[in-house]
Amino acid sequence: MIIAIGNDHAGTEYKFAIIDLLEKMGHTIINFGTDTNESVDYPDYIHPVAVAIENKEADLGIILCGSGNGAAITANKHQGVRAALCWSKELVELARLHNNANILSLPARFISKYQALEYVETFLKTEFEGGRHQRRIEKIPVK
Repeated sequence: MIIAIGNDHAGTEYKFAIIDLLEKMGHTIINFGTDTNESVDYPDYIHPVAVAIENKEADLGIILCGSGNGAAITANKHQGVRAALCWSKELVELARLHNNANILSLPARFISKYQALEYVETFLKTEFEGGRHQRRIEKIPVK
């Protein structure tokens, strides 16, 4: 699977741990994030992840910023992107099961590195349930 990842300065440390996990799982990573802790503007690193999803250059995305909010808001400006801000395993499961989220947004300043890795694993192993949820997803885009 090809996974795009993007982060601002708040998510750099977690991003490297996530990349290590994903590579050990055999996934291909496209790293759009900053590799330093110097302050940057998160949209510069999140838009490329969303574009990769939008253009089907990546199967899934993972984005990180301090609260996860700015990253999710930015990603969700793109058609076909369903970025879910998650801070618990249950939210990650529901985002995939019911919303077919294709980008996981993590709040790096509010979860531990262990949690971040657990949430990434959950995101990857949880499949969309379809059924009644598909009908709802089809109503998301503004026409």
